Amino acid sequence: MSNIIESNGIKLHYLECKGDGPTIILMHGLTANAHSFDGLIAAGLAPDFNVISIDLRGRGESDQPGTGYTMMDHAKDVIGFLDKMNINKVIIGGHSFGALLSLYIATHFPERVDKLLILDAAAKMHENTKEMLGPSLSRLGQTYPSLEYYIDKVKQAPYIDFWDDNMFSYYNADVKINDDKSVSCIPQLQNMVFAVNGVLAEPWIEYLQKIEQPTLLINGPGIYTMGAALLPKENALETVAMMKNCSYAEVPGNHQTMLYGEGANAIVNAIKEFIKK
Repeated sequence: MSNIIESNGIKLHYLECKGDGPTIILMHGLTANAHSFDGLIAAGLAPDFNVISIDLRGRGESDQPGTGYTMMDHAKDVIGFLDKMNINKVIIGGHSFGALLSLYIATHFPERVDKLLILDAAAKMHENTKEMLGPSLSRLGQTYPSLEYYIDKVKQAPYIDFWDDNMFSYYNADVKINDDKSVSCIPQLQNMVFAVNGVLAEPWIEYLQKIEQPTLLINGPGIYTMGAALLPKENALETVAMMKNCSYAEVPGNHQTMLYGEGANAIVNAIKEFIKK
């Protein structure tokens, strides 16, 4: 189900796959969208759980305000969303930027978080993270002749070492179709730069040491770009050791492809085991 809700002065788009189990709120990566988790849904995350995936501000079908991309801005959007949905306390998680946002919310609004699902994020990523993200960020501000052309370009990205049909909905939601059938990427580079600066401004080690909620950190240590993982296993384990109640799971794939195929199956199995403890 696709829907819009007003929160913190903006409209947020979200996808909900209803299930019989507890609700899980998922938040996507820096320039991604709510369809990022379609691979996990296909792998069986729903209907075992009621899964809600949010388009963060400036992405997908949510509003694109020209300002307001700090971690607190994003957190207030999510807390407002929970309020409007009458969700008091929830299992919350995300991938990459969305995972860091989950940790931020657990630190600043601990009463709203039951458990945490952290997908490929940590206090310290690879030392060349900025350069490694270059191929992904380079698409922002670009216009492509057609959706088909754009998808073909995506398939050539260095971090896409296989194609899964569930990737299409994510990349389709990444662009808007113009009158001449060309497509333009939805996230605006300036807004995403503000968001990155917001991440860099936060004392993550201090936050991690305060979090008490049960946490699962899931790591896809496959090669992303530049011959390395975006989150090397040793860095992930370092973050796990910092936290009071955090466990680790390794899954196939890299930072992007871990959300699909064998990686998605492994993630869903790890989440089910973690939540049903």
